[in-house]
Amino acid sequence: MTTQTTRSTDMNLMHENLARAQMSARLGEAQQSRRGHELARALRLSRKAERAAQQARLALARAL
Repeated sequence: MTTQTTRSTDMNLMHENLARAQMSARLGEAQQSRRGHELARALRLSRKAERAAQQARLALARAL
């Protein structure tokens, strides 16, 4: 191979590696974001369940 072809191939490989690294970083960010959304949703549902349980306890106490 000529020096020019080798450089061209090396540049293409560098660009491919950079693209792979960026894709990997974006996938990691997306997964982290998804985990954050899932945690927030779980906390909301937990608070909602606690409120429902508290209302049920109050309703039971009033009925007695």
